[in-house]
Amino acid sequence: MILTVTLNTALDITYRVGALRPHTSHRVTEVTERPGGKGVNVARVLALLGHRVAVTGFTGGATGRAVQDRLAHTPGVVDALVPVAGSTRRTIAVVDTTTGDTTQLNEPGPAITPAEWSAFQEAYEELLRSASAVALCGSLPPGVPVGAYAGLIRTARTRGVPVLLDTSGEPLRRGVAARPDIVKPNADELAELTGSHDPLEATRNARRRGAHTVVASLGADGLLAVNAQGRWRATPPRHIRGNPTGAGDSVVAGLLSGLDERLPWPDRLARALALAGAAVAAKAAGEFEHAVYEELMGQISVIHEDSAA
Repeated sequence: MILTVTLNTALDITYRVGALRPHTSHRVTEVTERPGGKGVNVARVLALLGHRVAVTGFTGGATGRAVQDRLAHTPGVVDALVPVAGSTRRTIAVVDTTTGDTTQLNEPGPAITPAEWSAFQEAYEELLRSASAVALCGSLPPGVPVGAYAGLIRTARTRGVPVLLDTSGEPLRRGVAARPDIVKPNADELAELTGSHDPLEATRNARRRGAHTVVASLGADGLLAVNAQGRWRATPPRHIRGNPTGAGDSVVAGLLSGLDERLPWPDRLARALALAGAAVAAKAAGEFEHAVYEELMGQISVIHEDSAA
């Protein structure tokens, strides 16, 4: 079973409007609500790929109950969320159907008490007993220590469970130092971590800081992966219009499923990038268009550039 950790879970609400214009009223043409937060989105994609997955993190209040109600109707996903007194946050995505652009509004999340953080750590250790891999995803809610991911990485590594880290800022910097198996920053997160805007230099720098493998999301330029075996570039065949919210989470799902299935790196990267494109074509984060995924899988170029990283 794959375990995903979303400390800042959310109810993802997507509004679709004909054209988004500031300072005006809008008629919403379609509304979707999904359980969300990065790790929850990862779990839903993994389940669609046929993997059994558990989601953990925090849940609270009426929004938290709405998240859990929807998770209960998600085949293949086990709800292992830990209750807290505060209310789970909401995220609002407004999609302009004319341009395909998305405007995102994210609430901060509930304040977590020391006792609630301790309860989560105990639950996490128990879940690791049956986990084949774990993904640590997203932002930290108020009250959670900034070094939380570093501690969770060390706990997983002590139990021999491979770890993928997908976060940003100081939690990423501290997490990388704990030596996760994979980190998946986007270009901005990688530049913030390393101070370099050159993707190859930055990925190598991130490895020197502790990450075993760095997979950088480079938007329209695809993926760059660097580890001790070398480096690979995965390039999409074309630009996909749609909602990019959740594309990075689909990359994580592709990498995790490839890890769980022991696929070679070129196959992992091709799957991850195909899922990202198929997620952009979908209506909401945590989903992907199967037809687009199948089409892209046969068209993605993955080049192994050298044998020394």
